[in-house]
Amino acid sequence: MIHIKKIMVVLSVLVVLMSCGDSTSSQKVEISDHEIIYHVFQRSFYDSNGDQIGDLKGLTEKLSYLQDLGVTSILLVPVFESIYYHNYFSSDFEKLDSTLGTKQDYFDLIKAVHQRGMKIYMDMETQYVSAGHKWFLDAYKNSSSPFSDYIAWDDSAHTIPSSIVYDLRSFTGYNGDSAVLTTVNMNSEKVKEYNFELFKYWMDPNGDGNFSDGVDGFRLDHMMDDLDNKGRWTHLFNNFWKPMITQLKQINPKIIFMAEQANWGSLGLEYLKNSGVDRVFAFRLAFEIRNFSKSGIEKMADSSLNYNPGNTSQIIFLENHDMPRFSSIVGNDPAKMRIGAALNLLIGGTPSIYYGQELGMKGISSFGKWGMTDANEIPVREAFEWYAADTGKGMALWYKNSGPWWDSTNVKSYDGISLEEEKADLNSLWHFYKKMISLHKSHETIASGTYQTIQNNSDSVVSFKRIKNNKAAIVVINLSMQEQHILLDMEENPNYSEKQLWGNDAFMQQNNKWQIKMPPYAINVWELEYKKTK
Repeated sequence: MIHIKKIMVVLSVLVVLMSCGDSTSSQKVEISDHEIIYHVFQRSFYDSNGDQIGDLKGLTEKLSYLQDLGVTSILLVPVFESIYYHNYFSSDFEKLDSTLGTKQDYFDLIKAVHQRGMKIYMDMETQYVSAGHKWFLDAYKNSSSPFSDYIAWDDSAHTIPSSIVYDLRSFTGYNGDSAVLTTVNMNSEKVKEYNFELFKYWMDPNGDGNFSDGVDGFRLDHMMDDLDNKGRWTHLFNNFWKPMITQLKQINPKIIFMAEQANWGSLGLEYLKNSGVDRVFAFRLAFEIRNFSKSGIEKMADSSLNYNPGNTSQIIFLENHDMPRFSSIVGNDPAKMRIGAALNLLIGGTPSIYYGQELGMKGISSFGKWGMTDANEIPVREAFEWYAADTGKGMALWYKNSGPWWDSTNVKSYDGISLEEEKADLNSLWHFYKKMISLHKSHETIASGTYQTIQNNSDSVVSFKRIKNNKAAIVVINLSMQEQHILLDMEENPNYSEKQLWGNDAFMQQNNKWQIKMPPYAINVWELEYKKTK
């Protein structure tokens, strides 16, 4: 949802020199059933009609870019009508924001995505509405309204709508527009039925049982079992979400649900076990990667990747639309950004890349800097930088000259952060992301192997393996600016052949240990193939 959430991340600031090689195998084995998600803030991505607002047609036009990068799926932020630029706090769940396009534009986008063999996910926040919503307008001071049960009221006369998260009763947008906000009554049977029909519609718009014209799944924003811990809408997993998800999966067993757990400190296991969702976001692992903490990364990777029930998984990410950009967190350090990319794409789960992350776009959300307004998050939702000059066809500068957030914009001309500049530089972050994505997709061990920490003798080197069938990928990453001489614990009596997939650092083997000398921030990946024993 909008970044009312304040993220406190403790970071170390280091100055480094990058040392990393590329010895990827030319043999490709595409893993078609594993995903790499691209999380896009569509208003800021690509403008198709010259009004400086990124739109659905613009996103359709740029699917070739996304496919060239190597991503397989697209996750949007909401598209429903709202007075707010982020489209949360909707005023109508049945209308699309006209500045983004029409329903037909959305259906055309879905069709184009599916024609490319890709998937598309829709962001849903249906537990809050603004006062412009018909439910509120009809039921305000009108207890006999057919929608009187849809809205949560704090009085019997229906004059005081219940507050939303953080006890907010109204909110002002970056452009000065303000609205009363309220919570939907999640206990209402009518609301439950409405949600089921709404989700079903976007899953199968014409209701013919052919799901090619519908979305492949949904992100459930700010999901909670006890909404906002108010004690009014409790046991929502069992009473609201799981019954609806189960019913929708009976119609389309392939539909995917991903939960944004409202408590970012949670591993999300209770969601995977009790709510019916398929995926949750690995927030705690993301924070430890930002901290460059070996012990934290190992602990959170093990917790996030090895204890998920059934066919569920965690979404591994570095950034989203509510969080400071990873580039700014690490001081725009090229070596650290590559470390983040490698962990994002090699460690496991379902990787997700936030738009512009692959360029190293900068931005720090400014909680409260400009008051209680969604302007505070504009710095992490700025226009995708297509051109070196940051001007040209498609630049989605919808917030241009709108306030002090524009005066301090991170979008700078000829600063090395743009697709035009980085495609021309084979050593750029963009090319690194493309290679990491290719490495992920080309090896089943990395795409879908199980995770296991490998012990070593350094406090600054993360090492783990990804195991699939008779193969294992060994990943060793130096998190520090110092050269590291490590001893890596391997299997006793090894019986395998190995090849190096990434990096230049050879190892020497002594009994069941590998000796490796690693330069600062080096990344090494080997793939082992275990020999059959008679």
